[in-house]
Amino acid sequence: MNTLRAWLLGGLLTLLGSPALADLQLQLQTEGLEPAQQRASQALLDEAMQALPPSFKARLDRRVRVSWSTKMPEDAYGQASLVSTLELNRRLLPGLTDGSAASQKTGRPHGTVRQELLATVLHELTHIYDRARLWQGSERRLINQCARHLSSQGKVGLPEQCRGQTERRFTLSDDPRLLDLAGWPQYVGRRGEREQHNRQVARSPDSYELSSPKEFIAVNMEYFLLDPSFACRRPALQSYLKEHFDWAPEHPACPQALPFLNAGNDFAKAPLGEIDPERVYAVDYLLAEANQNWVSRWGHSMLRLVICAPGRPRGPDCRLDLDQHLVLSYRAFVNDVQLSSWDGLTGAYPSRLFVLPLAQVIDEYTKTELRSLASIPLKFERNELESLVRQAAEMHWSYDGNYYFLSNNCAVETLKLLRSGTANPRLADLDSIVPNGLLEVLQGRGLADVSVLDDPREALRLGYRFDSYRDRYQAMFLVLKQQLPIPQDSVEAWLDQSAKQRQQWFSQADLRTSAALLLLEQASLRKQLLLAQDEVKQRYLTGRAANDASVAKANGTLQQILANSGFLSRPAELLGSSGYGLPQAGERKLLISESSQRQKQLQTLSADLDKEVRALLGPARAAEIAAVEANIKQVGEHLRALHKAAGGLQLP
Repeated sequence: MNTLRAWLLGGLLTLLGSPALADLQLQLQTEGLEPAQQRASQALLDEAMQALPPSFKARLDRRVRVSWSTKMPEDAYGQASLVSTLELNRRLLPGLTDGSAASQKTGRPHGTVRQELLATVLHELTHIYDRARLWQGSERRLINQCARHLSSQGKVGLPEQCRGQTERRFTLSDDPRLLDLAGWPQYVGRRGEREQHNRQVARSPDSYELSSPKEFIAVNMEYFLLDPSFACRRPALQSYLKEHFDWAPEHPACPQALPFLNAGNDFAKAPLGEIDPERVYAVDYLLAEANQNWVSRWGHSMLRLVICAPGRPRGPDCRLDLDQHLVLSYRAFVNDVQLSSWDGLTGAYPSRLFVLPLAQVIDEYTKTELRSLASIPLKFERNELESLVRQAAEMHWSYDGNYYFLSNNCAVETLKLLRSGTANPRLADLDSIVPNGLLEVLQGRGLADVSVLDDPREALRLGYRFDSYRDRYQAMFLVLKQQLPIPQDSVEAWLDQSAKQRQQWFSQADLRTSAALLLLEQASLRKQLLLAQDEVKQRYLTGRAANDASVAKANGTLQQILANSGFLSRPAELLGSSGYGLPQAGERKLLISESSQRQKQLQTLSADLDKEVRALLGPARAAEIAAVEANIKQVGEHLRALHKAAGGLQLP
């Protein structure tokens, strides 16, 4: 009996210690292989096993039979079955055996035949791992809990953490977190249903990854395991895979700063910039409030990065460094002077993530469109905030979507970025298709601190609100009403007058009133320029349709500007097809050269267009603009004279 017990115990220990039951094994099928072919094949499999994460091998505790097949398409490298077999293309075996595969170039992403074979083994093993449903611990419990909840109560009332978990079939490729990062985000308003097409199409290592989530995870496992630069090129996926496997390959340290192209309208500035997540103190939800334009009636969603000046410690004072702040704004890229409502409804315009200086955004909305801006701090943990900044940088270089006014607009795109960037669970089941509605639901989830707007004066002082210049113009108009017997009752009526009609009041103005007049004349000039812009646009469109020779030169210059400015919203085009993900050091040198050259072209073209457009102005509009400019000069001189007479400080 003791002998039998010892034998059984020994057998049990042998089974427990057997790698066939406790770890992945790749078993080469040697039938028909010469010794040299066996050695070369085994070396390939050993290298693949060495590259795999320890937890991958431990969880996928099965024997996978590997063989060479003569029945595969000529351009194929290999394919795995659903469970436990992997076939490689026998056509490639001679090169692997004699060593030539290590130097034979393929024109494919991994470079040589041998590296492609190695990547294929890892790719196909990832498919087997993915199909094995190897969920661990809390993830498995959540999936089971959500499945029970669905079967008993249906989709209505599902807890927020169950969105995307109720019908899981794969270890990785249907994980909601992976889908957010990979480019299959949730449709808005469809209870977690995922978009069908991946629009993270730029800077891809292999377009095959875009075909499905299953191929996405398999392709990216190749690079995670074989490319030391993967961690720096795709930091979000690196973090995801490292967390899943509790392991990551060694890699060089990544640069702290993230590259971006500044889409500002100052073509004299170098467009290539950097964002250091460490210097980002806060992220605000930046809402451009509505105006009378139907396209803008629900506002516009943006994110404001509150970036500290170099050398300043992170803290509230960073809100004063306005020249450092950047705005992330999803916008339709309109490659014409005319915005088409139909094209906006049908998704004809690309949706891209623009990175803009805050000052330009403030001027654009408060001065030009006469819309106020509200900047509401978002409540994220430090790691969530930095992750959001990195994800925004990745989207800036990879995303090229379709803009739909009603279903994939700025609010929807901003929500998708917040969700993928932070992985905050309170965003998982949040939906909104309008910017002001998104702010409300963010507030409802405790993610937006709207209390900063409670005191309007303090909000303006601290930069939580930027008021429309319409309010300022009206305030200046009231100064005029107090000091001068003008008959108009509103600032709009005052500005509707001609420049000559307003000029008659200048000589009667005191110092304070002259300052108000100067601001209002500047407002009048801005108004005239907007009217001129619309007038020129209509003449240009009419003339272009009629092949009018008078607009041909302006049309040619404009088309060149549009063709050359696309890189500001789709910077990947500067680098062609080389590389993937975030640009690395060598690519940044090329970016500096290419972007600077394009910027110089835009600066020249912009100056040319300004001259050509002025020639398209009608005589009456041109005369009115000149008269307003003369008014500004006259009021300025009058103001300086009054200031001097009052004993004011005179600058040399």
